[in-house]
Amino acid sequence: MPEPALKGKLLVARPSLLDPNFSRTVILLLEHGGDGALGLVLDRPSETPVGATLPGWSRLTAPPGVVFVGGPVGPGAALALAIQPGSDLDAGSFQPVVGELGALDLSLDPDALGNGIEVRLFSGYSGWAGGQLEAEIGEGSWIVADATEQDALTPYPGDLWRDVLRRQGGTTAWLAHAPGHPSEN
Repeated sequence: MPEPALKGKLLVARPSLLDPNFSRTVILLLEHGGDGALGLVLDRPSETPVGATLPGWSRLTAPPGVVFVGGPVGPGAALALAIQPGSDLDAGSFQPVVGELGALDLSLDPDALGNGIEVRLFSGYSGWAGGQLEAEIGEGSWIVADATEQDALTPYPGDLWRDVLRRQGGTTAWLAHAPGHPSEN
């Protein structure tokens, strides 16, 4: 039986994952299938204000109002996640991911979107070739968890990794208290 697609799920790095690109990160999967997977790191804000790179989008940007580092692939690529309650955007402009959260086309005119939308901008993304993510999950690098719309736009991205682990309950919740490096144990 094939594994279900993980689009809309979170990947939470286990404390043992020490790769500097993914250590203690939470990734929202935007796409997942036989050809691979694509996601965005939700808890790596940069110091670059949105207004410095895409000024038209700054009034719609969720706090803290900076561009986030979505991953190590395509660092020049700009991607956006948005929540727009009752969105009337067409399927080519807005791709739902979880609830009313989806990927937003940045070629849209931000002034035409109205005031009900909240956006988070990302530079780069995280990507896996076909079977690669499944292998990493199988070897225990990632915990797969349900996402909420609020995970993607949290005003406290530095707390997201611990918060997502805690809400899993059981022994997984305990991992939120793991030291930053095994040598600190």
